[in-house]
Formats: sequence, structure tokens, C-alpha cells
Amino acid sequence: MTSVDNDRKIEALLSDVRRGRISRRDLFKRGAALGISFGFLAKLSTDAAFAQDATPEAIAPGSTITMPADLRTDLAGAEITAVLAQDGPGVPWEEAALAKFTEVTGIAVNRISGSQNANERLAAYLQVLNAQAGDIDVMQIDVIWPGILAPHAVDLTEASSAVIGNHFEAIVQNNTVDGKLVGIPFYTDAGLLYRRTDLFEKYGIADAPATWTDLETAAKTIMDGERAEGKADMWGYVFQGNAYEGLTCNALEWQVSNGGGSIIEPDGTISVNNPQAVAAIDRAASWVGTIAPEGVTTYQEEEGRGVWQGGNAAMMRNWPYAFSAGQAADSPIRGMFDVSVLPMGDGEGARNAATLGGWQMMASQYSANQEAAVELCKFLTSAEIQKSRAIELSNLPTISSLYEDADVLAAQPFFGSLLETFSGGAVARPSTVSSSEYNNVSIAYFTAVHGVLTGGSDAATALADLEGDLEEVMSELE
Repeated sequence: MTSVDNDRKIEALLSDVRRGRISRRDLFKRGAALGISFGFLAKLSTDAAFAQDATPEAIAPGSTITMPADLRTDLAGAEITAVLAQDGPGVPWEEAALAKFTEVTGIAVNRISGSQNANERLAAYLQVLNAQAGDIDVMQIDVIWPGILAPHAVDLTEASSAVIGNHFEAIVQNNTVDGKLVGIPFYTDAGLLYRRTDLFEKYGIADAPATWTDLETAAKTIMDGERAEGKADMWGYVFQGNAYEGLTCNALEWQVSNGGGSIIEPDGTISVNNPQAVAAIDRAASWVGTIAPEGVTTYQEEEGRGVWQGGNAAMMRNWPYAFSAGQAADSPIRGMFDVSVLPMGDGEGARNAATLGGWQMMASQYSANQEAAVELCKFLTSAEIQKSRAIELSNLPTISSLYEDADVLAAQPFFGSLLETFSGGAVARPSTVSSSEYNNVSIAYFTAVHGVLTGGSDAATALADLEGDLEEVMSELE
């Protein structure tokens, strides 16, 4: 782009600001792309009159809900209890949605907030379900729980047969245990690569890194350049390296992206001990203390985001929630970053890989009102409700068409870049095949990987030992 072209685009941007044609979000996005300083954009954002941002703060909870056309009205009078999200900003939307559901169907819903702690929530579910009690009719379940909860779930295959093909296939497969659809996908999550677009431009790096080698090169180039200018705290890349479930997610992405298998394959084969997985984990260990801080082995999501959002990292692996946080009004990097799919490795069978997260809706076999429970599951997972949830709560839909929906993209512009992730790169953790033993599988895996990251072992030794540990864990299912 010539300087004249750039000047014209800046003039057009300022004209849109003066006339109130542009939202605050678009001001920062367009301004950053044109190289306008954050300070100047912040001053503009204070003085200008803006077009209304399509953000959750600008609308009343539930006001974007359009009711599905095929809701049943012959179950009026039924009463059910549903455990949904934890207490937080999503509760008003859920209450509004349930009120509209009751208005149309006549089914009364008692909403209960689930525990913030996933392990505590699962334990509470199992206490009720193992007693075959009907206290909970519908429950929001984690993507790693279908194998554990399958014996207690209503099979939703027939109830969702007309629409299940619209959901991402990887999530539907994850939720299917021995041919039984345990939960209908509700909203999802996946690992993403965040990058500072201003720094990529500054150092002449044209594109998001396609491979881990590209990432390493870009990370070192930016880190070295910024430190030479006096920014001693700058790092090239941060991720979740602590010994917990988040490391399982990161390491699975490294392994799969290098053609190294999925820890345990769907047929039960333990595949973690192979040369490509070894190379992937050794590569990640080489980042610690070079392009990533030594302390990355203690980072969970928020520690990594703190470094990134403080302006001290060129790139970060995190979940989609970090996008909205990074674009907050007080964020030092607002308007200066973008997201893309995570890189691929260079082993045979290399591909992009993003570990799936997210939640599903399940109906209990012990419900006294199973039909009403199933109807609520269908309602909450419908395209209409997922669209509203995406607009108001920034939750990622599990229905691919919503990533191209104009209303969703107006509210959440970055969603448009995520369709590729869920369509081709999404990877499920081996929770279905390991069912009740998944927690032990994950602990063994992230403990072994953490030992490599912290220098306690090399990957070849760690994964060989891990193979034996996983064989012992999986033998408990026989």
C-alpha cells in the first residue's frame, strides 16, 4: 500500500468517526491495521459519537432470542429441574431464555447454577445419578464427561436426528458412546493462536505462522527485536504449561499436529509412544527459557493471558474467551492482535490441531418427565438459541452455519476466522474411549509431559513410561 493510499484510508476512517458511522470496536480494528497509535485511537474513542456496538453490554439479556418454530406445546404442566452454567454474567440470559421456553411450551423449568469447579460438579451429578434419583432432569455436561455419564443418559439420537448433522462432526462423535448420543452440543471451545499484528508488521512477518518452525522463527525475531529496544520483559510465546488439564490440551495439540496420534485412539489402542509424539514434546520443551519464560511451566490460562495482555508476549495459545478480554476498553493491546489456527508440525501426517472444549445438554434417564427434559435439551441447543448465545455471551456455536451469520459476525467479528478450526482441526481428548478412567489418563499424561518441560526427563523416556502407565489405567475398564 502506498502512503497516499494509507492517508486516504485514514481520512475515510476519521470521516466515519465524525459522522458516527463506526463502532468503537471497528475504530480500534481499522485504526490498528492502518498503523495509528493506540493513544490516538483511545483519544478518538473518548471524543467520538459511535454507532452502537453489537456487544452484550448494549442489549438486554435475551433480547436477541428468536424462538424455534417446532417447540412442543402438548407437555404443558410438566415441571423439570436443569443444572446450567455457574453463577456469572450468563445467568440473566439463561433465565430469559427459560422464561420464553416456558411461555411457549408450558413446561416449568427450575434453573440451578452448576459448580464453578468441574470436578465438584461431576461429583454432584454422579451422586444423584448413581442413586437413580430424579432430582435433576437436564444437566449441562463437560465435553470430557460423555463416557462417564453414558449409563445415566437418555439416548438423544432420535430426538435430534433432523438437526444433529448441522453440528460439528468431531463434537457429535465425542458425545456418542457405543452408538448412543449422550448429549447434544450446546457451545464449544478450542485452542487458538493469538498474535500481535502490530509487531508482526513491524518486523516484516506477513502471515500467521503455518508451522511450529514458523512460530519459533517469528517469536525469536520479535522477542530479540523488542529486547534490543529495551523491552526486557518481552517473550515470543506463552501457553498453558502447568501440570493440569490445560497442559493435556496443549500437549495433545502438539502431538496431533505433528502426526503423533491422539494418546489413546478410538479403538482403545495406546498410541502416545511414537517418534512423532516424542519429537513434538521435545520441541515444546525447547521453548521453555528460550522463546517462552521459564515460569511458563506454572502457567494456567490466566497467567498466560496476563503476560500477553500486558503487552509482554508476541504470541499466545489460549481459548476464545481471551479475545474479548484483550479487546476490553482498558486493555493495552486492544485492536493490536488477531487469532488464527494453531500451527502444524513437520512429521508425517502433520495437520492443524485444536483441542475441543465446551458443553453439551444431557437428559437424565431417571427423570419423571423425560419428554419435557428432551424438549429443553433440543431448545437450548437449537440454531436460534445458539445464535443468541453467541451474540450476547460470546459463546462459540456448535453449528457451522452460525460462523457465517451476519448478525453473529457483527457482534463477534473474530468468529469468522474460527470455522476452519472446528471444521478440520478440532481434536477431542480420549475421554469417550477411556470413559470412567479419563481423569487418570489425563493426570498420567500431563504429569509425564510436565516432567519433560521442566527438564526432569526426555520425551522418549517419559512417553515410554507413560505407555505402561496408560496400559495399567485402561486395564481397569476390562
